[in-house]
Parts: sequence; structure tokens; C-alpha cells
Amino acid sequence: MTITGRLAPSPTGAQHLGNARTYLIAWLSVRNQSGHVILRIEDIDSPRVKPWAMQQAIDDLRWLGLDWEEGPDVGGSHPPYIQTERVSVYQSALDSLIQTDRVYPCICTRTDIDSAASAPHEAIDGPVYPSTCANWQLGDEMPVEGSYCWRFRATDVPLTIVDRLKGEVTINVARQLGDFPVTRKNLQAAYQLAVVVDDDAMGVNEVVRGDDLFASAFRQTDLQQALGLQSVAYSHVPLVVGIDGRRLAKRHGDTRLSEYRKRGVTPEQIIGWAAFSAGLINTLYPLTARELVESFDWSRVTRQPCVVGSDPWGS
Repeated sequence: MTITGRLAPSPTGAQHLGNARTYLIAWLSVRNQSGHVILRIEDIDSPRVKPWAMQQAIDDLRWLGLDWEEGPDVGGSHPPYIQTERVSVYQSALDSLIQTDRVYPCICTRTDIDSAASAPHEAIDGPVYPSTCANWQLGDEMPVEGSYCWRFRATDVPLTIVDRLKGEVTINVARQLGDFPVTRKNLQAAYQLAVVVDDDAMGVNEVVRGDDLFASAFRQTDLQQALGLQSVAYSHVPLVVGIDGRRLAKRHGDTRLSEYRKRGVTPEQIIGWAAFSAGLINTLYPLTARELVESFDWSRVTRQPCVVGSDPWGS
């Protein structure tokens, strides 16, 4: 079986050191297995999308020495590779979920959920949705257009995922994560639905991403099963965080790849730092992504977050 992975930048801002580290690991895993890489632009978060960010993400990835067989810039056999151009595909999947009564219209706001949801000890990713609107069934009266999203009925059984870094983990999606939105209130597909549909349509069978999305793996597996889609192998990489322990952001200084390029930092320096911080090499030194392919080994990848201070290159 050919391993197919994807690089999936979201053009909501500039790509930074943390993104580069995760992209490198994802790319190396596929290349080490002689697999197939797809570049997909995840731009359905439209209020936050920046017009310039898609091309900059492509430029940054190319600058790092990463490549792909399919993508918006090179074409391929699974187009389009920009999520906002795939609306009809998501609608078909949503229609299927509606007809099988796996989703229901939900008028609750985030404030409603926060105030109404209990906080049982088993909740692992924010408050569990309190099922306020879950009694709706296919054929019931619909709420006013624009007032609701479609929410997925999570499965109330233990679901097990074997993650390369986290091992075997079992979660009851309904009880520990709760029913979750698959559209926004404008009825455009939300992240969970779009990613599941795209991965299946593009033949993606290996997903490597930051561990802030670990809970989403259970939601997405639940969705895959409801839609009859193929499952994928997951690997959730620890994030790059600032010295305050919070995920890398503007408050930690300018770690944008575009800024490093302007300052004359080489891609080999970035790759060397990423590989060293991830445990792939024992000494910090510049090298290319291609030089790491043959020796890449998941057993060496660190399980701990990477802390970046004012000098990410060390001394």
C-alpha cells in the first residue's frame, strides 16, 4: 500500500517555526516510506483567512526544501486542492449525514453551551455539549435559516485510536467530547467534516499534525465510520511552545518563516533546528530536509513539547 500524507497549511496568517517543525516530520515520514505527498490549503475558516497567506505558505514550504506530488500549484489527480473550491463535496457528505439522522440543527451559542454544560471529570477538550437540541429528528420543523449549525451525534461507545506517539488511547466520544458541529451557522462545512471528506477523497492514509488536534482524531474517526470512509493512521506531534508553556504565537516574538528569510537565516538552519528539537539528530547543525529522509525513525521523535526562548538556535 502506498503511504499518502498531506501538508495542510491554513492561510490565516504566516507560517512559523512550530509549523515548520510539524511539516518537516510529516514530510519525512512519507518520504522515508517512499510515499506520496499532497499539499492542501485549508481555507474554510474564511473570516480569518489572509489573501496573501496561501502563496506565502507555498513559498515557505518550498524554501524549506519540502515538495509534493499534488497541490494547487502543481495540479494532480484529486483536485481541487483548496477547500473553498470543494463546497459541493462537503454538501454531499452533509446530505448523507442528514438523511441517516446522524446530525441535527443546533441553535446554541458558545455561551449557551458554556453555561448549560456540566463539567464532568471525563471531559477532555472543553465542556461537553449538553444535548440541548439533540431531540430533533429528520422530518421535524427546521429552525430559522442562519440561526443554526448542523451538529453530529457522537457515538456513545468506546473508540480506540493507536497513535504513533501517544500509543493506544480509548475515548467515549459522546461522553468525553460530546456532539460537535460539522457546519457553521452559515451552513458552510466546518473543519471536522471538511478534513474527513478531503482525506478520503484524496486517498490520504497517514495524518501527522500537532497534538493540539489529538481530540479531533476521535471526532474524525467517528465521522469516518458514519460516512463509510477509510480510516487513517494518526501521529500527533508535540507543539512548539514559548517559555510560558503556551503554543507559539506573536507574544513570543517574531518566529515567522518569512521573517527569518528576510534576516538571512538559511532553510538549512531551520531544518537543523527542527530536526534537533524533534530528536532526529543529536547535535544542532544545518542540513537539508532531504538529508534526513533515509535515517528518519519515529522512535526517535520526542514526546515532549519544544520550548523556544529568545534564541531558538541555541548557543
